[in-house]
Amino acid sequence: MPELPEVEVVRRGLERWVSGRTVAEVQVLHPRAVRRHLGGAEDFAARLRGRRAGTVRRRGKYLWLPFDDDAPVESVLAHLGMSGQLLVQPAEAPDEKHLRIRVRFADAAGTELRFVDQRTFGGLSLHDTVPGDLEGLPDAIAHIARDPLDPVFDEAAFHLALRRRRTTIKRALLDQSLISGVGNIYADEALWRARLHYDRPTATLTRPRAAELLDHVREVMTAALAVGGTSFDSLYVNVNGESGYFERSLDAYGREDEPCRRCGTAMRRRPWMNRSSYFCPRCQRPPRPATSGARPASLAAAASSLPTRVVS
Repeated sequence: MPELPEVEVVRRGLERWVSGRTVAEVQVLHPRAVRRHLGGAEDFAARLRGRRAGTVRRRGKYLWLPFDDDAPVESVLAHLGMSGQLLVQPAEAPDEKHLRIRVRFADAAGTELRFVDQRTFGGLSLHDTVPGDLEGLPDAIAHIARDPLDPVFDEAAFHLALRRRRTTIKRALLDQSLISGVGNIYADEALWRARLHYDRPTATLTRPRAAELLDHVREVMTAALAVGGTSFDSLYVNVNGESGYFERSLDAYGREDEPCRRCGTAMRRRPWMNRSSYFCPRCQRPPRPATSGARPASLAAAASSLPTRVVS
């Protein structure tokens, strides 16, 4: 699933090509693409017709498009899911194989917005906005926390939440109600940079250590943004259909058995919450067990991969 850098790349493209344009027509070509809109496909299309798009916004992995008009306060929420693409295409361009929604505009620019989704996990929906929210945040994502690139992200509150949670650091990074926009790829990258094992208990992080981890999260996301995000296949592209290139710079994710770029030790991969975690067994030591009893399975597996030294 696209993470913050990929979604932000799409947001910037939509801001350039969609903001300020008036919707002339909406065609819903697959009902699953609007399944989160309670009124259904016809209602979705009718309520967008004639609306003027405002500035495209983002919260974590979600995009939304508020309207710059006098109609009731509501926004179009976009979730890309596993394979969703928001493309700005010339009106005469052939339809994509998995085209789900088409939005035409009432101007002479000659381009239209297309939502393409091979796996149909993503979609668009219309929602009321949170009362008083100046950015027009849809109420459906009011529970999503701000992301670490947000100027008003509260580092002190983040650290306090970490200390209170009885969880591990990677689980916390992927908790979108605590910090948004971070997914499996960038969590592994930031933890590698911070020399932290993914099973490290959050309660053991000091405030300076938590601040250091946040700095690494910001660094890796900023670097990914600069090259258009991470594309492992053709499913993630920007609004012009172009892939990102950050996968060439990954230090941890996807590098099983390759040498750690810091110490040369072979990188390891471990199953984790139906996903994988990539780490260096030397740079990112697993946490010590809390008691003298048997180690948890995840810790034992990680410990078994540590390089050994023979003493003569």
